[in-house]
Amino acid sequence: MRCVIARFPFDLTKSGVLESMKGIKPEQVIGESVTIGRRTYPVKQVGQVITRQDRRDFSAGEVLRAMTQLGFTCRGLPQAAAPTRVLSPLEKAAAMLGHPVTV
Repeated sequence: MRCVIARFPFDLTKSGVLESMKGIKPEQVIGESVTIGRRTYPVKQVGQVITRQDRRDFSAGEVLRAMTQLGFTCRGLPQAAAPTRVLSPLEKAAAMLGHPVTV
């Protein structure tokens, strides 16, 4: 499959990516990730290995698109929970009594 990463065209195949990542120890995954074989790699590490470019030269989105099109399992950033309002001690006590306090 032909794809463009950091303005350079690459002809990538699933078997080629598997071969490139063989023997590469995965770094700790904090953000987006790609599962290759039985290992989960950070997307920027995969991009660096398969393109031989510096991680600052390409975006995670470019690599995620390419890996998804090749059929690898990709995970994006985890969704953050919506912030909840913290009740003051007075509001908490009033809510426990069944009479919410309006502020």
